[in-house]
Amino acid sequence: MIRTLALFLLAALASGSLLAQSPTPVSPPAASSDVRVALDTSAGRIVVALHPDKAPVTAGNFLRYVDQKRFDGTVFYRAVGGPDYGFIQGGTQNDPKRVLPPIKHEPTSQTGLTHDDGALSMARYAPGSATGDFFIVLGKMPAMDAQPESAGDNQGFAVFAHVVEGLDIVKAIQAGPKSPTAGNGVMKGQMLEPTVKILSARRLP
Repeated sequence: MIRTLALFLLAALASGSLLAQSPTPVSPPAASSDVRVALDTSAGRIVVALHPDKAPVTAGNFLRYVDQKRFDGTVFYRAVGGPDYGFIQGGTQNDPKRVLPPIKHEPTSQTGLTHDDGALSMARYAPGSATGDFFIVLGKMPAMDAQPESAGDNQGFAVFAHVVEGLDIVKAIQAGPKSPTAGNGVMKGQMLEPTVKILSARRLP
C-alpha cells in the first residue's frame, strides 16, 4: 500500500514540475561544507542543513538562489499525501525573473542520500531539468530514490539537504487547506489555498 502511494506521489511530482523544456544543464560553483539555511515562511521558520559534500551541484544551485534572494517572495504552493507522509513543494514556479539555468542531475545512487523524513529534493521533469522548485519530504519515500534496475526514467530525484529545525512547520503546511478545483491532472486538489509565502531564505552563521 505504501509502495503504491509512493509511486503515485512520484508520478504526481514529475507531472507537476514547472520547469524548462530541452534544458542545457550547468554546474554551479560547489558549496562549502556545513551550510545551514533558514527559510522564514508565513507559517514559521524552517532550518535546513545542506550536503554539499555529497551533492555539490544541487546544493550549490540552491545556495545561488538563496544568495541572490531569488526565493524571497516565492511560495509553498503544493501539498501531497496524508499525515506524516508525502511532501510540500515550493520555489520559483518557472518565473523568468527568478529562474536560473537547469543543473546536472545528481541521483541518489551517486550521492548516497535518500528520500527520508525531512529530506529536501529538487522537482524536475527530465533528468537535468531542475531549476528553482524543490520539495520537502515527510516520512520515507524510497520510490523517489534512483532505481537503476528499473526501465525508463530510473534516475529519481536529487536530494541535497535535510530539515534540522521546523519539521512541525512542514507538517502544518502539508495539512493546510487546498483548493478543490485548482491544478491540472493529478495535481487537482493538491494546490494550497492560501499558499504559504517564503518571506526570506538566508544562510545562517
